[in-house]
Amino acid sequence: MIWFKKELQLTDIALLGKNSMGEHIGIELTKLGPDFLQGRMPVDDRTKQPYGLLHGGASCVLAETLGSVASALVIDTALFNCVGLEINANHIRGVREGFVTGIAIPLHLGSTTHIWDIKIYDEREKLVCVSRLTVAILKK
Repeated sequence: MIWFKKELQLTDIALLGKNSMGEHIGIELTKLGPDFLQGRMPVDDRTKQPYGLLHGGASCVLAETLGSVASALVIDTALFNCVGLEINANHIRGVREGFVTGIAIPLHLGSTTHIWDIKIYDEREKLVCVSRLTVAILKK
C-alpha cells in the first residue's frame, strides 16, 4: 500500500474536494485501491465544449484532481504540501454523454516529485484520454 495512512478508506477522503473545481463539475472519488485512486465525472453542460463533446480541459481537471489527491494521500500533510507542476494529455476519443472514469496510478513516488499516469475511460470502457501529471512535494 502506498498511502501514508495505512488504514485509509474512501470515506476518509470524501470531503477533500469540497468547495473546489472538482465539486463544481461533479467529480466523485469512487475507489481507493492499494496503489490507485479512481474517480468519475459527468459529461454534461458543465464539462462539454461547444460541439457537444467532453472538453479536453475537463479531462485535464479530472486527471489533475485524481493525481493531486493521490499525492496528498501519499505524503505526511503535516510536513509537506503537494502542488501540480506539469500536466499533459492526449485526447483519444470523444464522449457526448454519461460519465467518464479516471484511474491514477503512480509511475514515480520520490521525496520531491511524484509522477502519475491517469487514464480516462468512457462507460463502454473505451480509452478517452491518457494523461501524465507531475506533482512537486514541498516542505511546509
